[in-house]
Amino acid sequence: MVSLKDKIYAEYENIDEIIKELPEKDKLPCLSFLELAGVATILHNFYNGVENILKQYLLSINIPLPAGSSWHKDLLILATKNGIISEDTMYLLGEYLAFRHFFSHAYALDLYADKLEPLVENIGKVYSIFQKDITLFSSKS
Repeated sequence: MVSLKDKIYAEYENIDEIIKELPEKDKLPCLSFLELAGVATILHNFYNGVENILKQYLLSINIPLPAGSSWHKDLLILATKNGIISEDTMYLLGEYLAFRHFFSHAYALDLYADKLEPLVENIGKVYSIFQKDITLFSSKS
């Protein structure tokens, strides 16, 4: 059986790899339609990785995962209520959750560089803050 630590490490490795593939935000306006779609996919993958980590930690403390149409939002709230992430981190991740929802329900034709720029620009900072919260939570449990 794979340990929680190994599962989290694997998610971190995947997130680290995809973030490396993001272009700098100032290059976004020069990207083709397909390249912008690739950037959007990476942003979506980042958030999926974050959710996977939160789900693993909730399961490890015997908290049932949320279900229903708002489970993505409920997951962030549940992780915050259980001390896995801070409220500030929940709000930062909320931007990526909103993008995940948009990406899942919109057409790639609706992707615009100026809308992706803040997500690309802030992803490193948000990921670092998220990891600090996870490390703090791990040290307590």
